[in-house]
Amino acid sequence: MPKTLMQSYQAPTSESEPRTRILKSALKLFARQGYDGTTTKDLAEAAGVAEGTLFRHFSNKKAILIEVATQGWIDILTDLLTELSGMGSYKAVAQVMRRRMLHLSENADMLKVCFLEAQFHPDLRDRIQTEVIEKMTDVAEAFFQTAMDQGVYRPMNPKMVARVFLGMFAVAGFSQSTVMSPAAAAAEMQDLAEALAEIFLNGVLVKGEHAH
Repeated sequence: MPKTLMQSYQAPTSESEPRTRILKSALKLFARQGYDGTTTKDLAEAAGVAEGTLFRHFSNKKAILIEVATQGWIDILTDLLTELSGMGSYKAVAQVMRRRMLHLSENADMLKVCFLEAQFHPDLRDRIQTEVIEKMTDVAEAFFQTAMDQGVYRPMNPKMVARVFLGMFAVAGFSQSTVMSPAAAAAEMQDLAEALAEIFLNGVLVKGEHAH
């Protein structure tokens, strides 16, 4: 996959320190006490800033929620697709899937906030759709189209394959955001990653090219 394609979806890296502290504090508070249960005063105190500073960086509390969820997904999927673009064999997608799905446990707070709050905030759902899903589907589609062009994956609609592939991570994230214990969630994630990798590969690899 051309590097320029991946770079066009890289998250911005130049964040001011107060803004970063605000987002990190918001993630913890939203996950622990919910969006509605968190005030801007709570956010400012947790981040160690004045409320006025909070509003210099974000127009309102909803803007903080949207940034937390959207940027969290962009980071996860950009890491995933960057790793995919650099691997030597298209059949290695199984190992990439296992590693990345298991790493979702490191983002448990973000996943919890996203899946819970998206039910109540249509504007959050819209931003995730446009800023994350559509862009990442484009990148994944280019990856799968290249694999098909090289004869590794059988000819299919690459956009549909991309949606299925990325959808697997949403399923895994939903599992991680439930009330299971950390140990049970990790065990389920391992089983889910193994099963989905096998199902996905056996569905896209050309005959005789199945992963061992």
